[in-house]
Amino acid sequence: MEKNRRGSILKKKFIVPAVLSSALLVGSIPVGNVFAKPVDSKVASSVQASKKWNEKASVPVFVKERFAEKFSSSNPSNALNYLKKNEGKTGIKNPDKYLKVKDSQKDKLGMTNVRFNQSINGVNVEGSEVIVHFNKNNEVVSVNGRVNQTIADDAVDTTASLSSDAALKQALSSVNAPEELTYEPTSELVVYPFEGENHTAYKVNVNFMGDEPGNWFVFVDANTGEIIDKYNGLMHADEMKTQKGAGKGVHGAHRELHITQVKEPKSGTQFALADYSHNGLDGILTYDAKNDNSSSNDTLYVGNSAAFIGDYDRALVDAHYNSEKVYDYYLIEHGRNSLDGEGMAIISKVHYGNNYNNASWNGRWMTYGDGDGEFFISLSAGLDVAAHEMTHGVITHTANLVYRNQSGALNESFADVFGALVDDDDWEMGEDIMAPAAKADGVTRLRSLSNPNSVAVSNAERAAYGSGVYPAHMDEFYHMPTSVDGGGVHVNSSITNHAAYLIGQEIGRHKLGQIYYRAISVYLTPNSDFSDARKAIVQSAIDIYGEGSKEEAAAAAGFDSVGIY
Repeated sequence: MEKNRRGSILKKKFIVPAVLSSALLVGSIPVGNVFAKPVDSKVASSVQASKKWNEKASVPVFVKERFAEKFSSSNPSNALNYLKKNEGKTGIKNPDKYLKVKDSQKDKLGMTNVRFNQSINGVNVEGSEVIVHFNKNNEVVSVNGRVNQTIADDAVDTTASLSSDAALKQALSSVNAPEELTYEPTSELVVYPFEGENHTAYKVNVNFMGDEPGNWFVFVDANTGEIIDKYNGLMHADEMKTQKGAGKGVHGAHRELHITQVKEPKSGTQFALADYSHNGLDGILTYDAKNDNSSSNDTLYVGNSAAFIGDYDRALVDAHYNSEKVYDYYLIEHGRNSLDGEGMAIISKVHYGNNYNNASWNGRWMTYGDGDGEFFISLSAGLDVAAHEMTHGVITHTANLVYRNQSGALNESFADVFGALVDDDDWEMGEDIMAPAAKADGVTRLRSLSNPNSVAVSNAERAAYGSGVYPAHMDEFYHMPTSVDGGGVHVNSSITNHAAYLIGQEIGRHKLGQIYYRAISVYLTPNSDFSDARKAIVQSAIDIYGEGSKEEAAAAAGFDSVGIY
C-alpha cells in the first residue's frame, strides 16, 4: 500500500484556496542534552575547514561609489557592464559568465535596482544574489549582495540524472508528508553550497497542515537522490457587492467590517467575511478552519446577519479586521498592494487545531489557533500578531530571507518591527494574546523590543544556550545548532529588534518604517546576516534622508548600541 501511495504521488489531493513562511512562536519542545561532548583535534580541524569553505561560499558584497559612473540608461546590460569593469572592486569574478538577471525595478526615489542571481550554466546558485543600484541620473552608486566565491575554483557539473518527480518523492518521504498537501509542491534545479561542497540539487518545497504543519524546503541530490539538507520554513464566480458590517472582537471591541452578501439556492441572504472593497486587491478573505488539522474542509465564514457578535465569531472578526488594518498600513505607508505587491488575496484561517498555541504564515495564507486558554487566548486578537505574520508574506516576496540562523532571525525581527509599527501603542509583541493565567505568572507579552532582557525565554531547550532571557546585544547571542529554533531565529531576533527600537526612539516610527521597508525591498538578499542588515538599513537612511543626516546617524548608532558592525 505504501509503495502504491507514493507511486501515485502526483495524484495527491491539492487544496488550493487562492509564498517563506514562519510561525510567530512554536510549541513546547522536549529538552535534550545541550552539553557538547569533547571532540578530538582531527574532528575540530575538519569542522574549521568546513566553516571556512562555507564562509567563502557566501561572501558579502557592499560597494559604495564615491565617484559614480554614468551610463546612458539604468538597465541590466549597463549594470553588467559596470560589474565587468569593476571585478577587482566588487570581488565578483566573471560576472557575464556567472550572473543572470532576476529583475529590474524602479523605486519611489527614482533609483533603479537591478537584481542578479549567481548561476552556473543557467542553474541558480542558492542564496547568491547581487543588486546594482542606479540613481535617477543613470549613475551606479552602490552594489550589494552575497556571492559564492568557491564557484570560480570548483568545477561544478550541473547535469541531473534524477528526474524532478523522483526528487519530489524523496522529499515527501523525508518530511513524512501526509496524503493531503495544501498546494502542489514546487521543484527547482539549483547549485546548493553545503558543508564544503557545491551540490547540484533539486530544491523542493512541500507544504501541508495537520498535527505538525510544515512548509519544508528539501534539497535532494540531483544524481544520487540523497537528502542533502532540509528545513521547515513555517513562519503559515458571480459578481459580489461588498458592504459594511459589524462585529465584536475577542476583547469585546466593536469592529466595523467589510463583508459581502451571498445567496445560496433555496436559502435566504447570508453574509461572508469577504472584503472586495479595495481596488486592485483580490480580496481579504477569512475562513473557518473548524478546529481540526485539515485544510480540506475550511470554508469562507458566513453568518446569517451583517452583525458577527457570537462567541465563536470573535476570533474570526479580529482576524478579518486586523488583516485590513495591515493591508492599509502597507498601502498607505509604502505604496505596496498586498503581500506580493500585486494584489494577491489576503487569506486568514481561524480556529485552527485544538488548543493550538500558534499563528503562522505558510507561504499562502495566515493560520490562527485559539490558544489553550492557559498561555494564550485566540491569537487573532493581536494586531501585532497579524502584522507579524503578514510581514513574513511581504518578506517572501522581497528579500526572501532564509528561515534559519542570522538570516532567519532577521526574518523574525523585521516581522516583529513591522508588528510594532502597525500596532503602535507600544514596543511589545503579543501583549493582547496572553491568557489570564500567563499574566498572573508575570508573562504579559512574548517579546519586548524596548527591553528584551525583561522577557524570559520560555522554551527550556532554547534557554539553555544563553542567559535564559532574550538577548539585547551581540555579547548575549545564543549560539544554537539549526536543530534548535532554526539556529535561534526567534531568540536572536531580539538583538536586531532592540536596534530598531533605539533608532525609532531617535527618529520616530514613520521614518523607521520607511527605512526598514526600503532595506527589505531594495537591499537585503536571502542569506543576509546581521552585518548586512546594518549596511542595508544605514544605506536606506542615506537614500531617503541624505548623507550626514540625523536619520543616518541614528541608524548607525542603533546598531552600534547592540554590537552589530
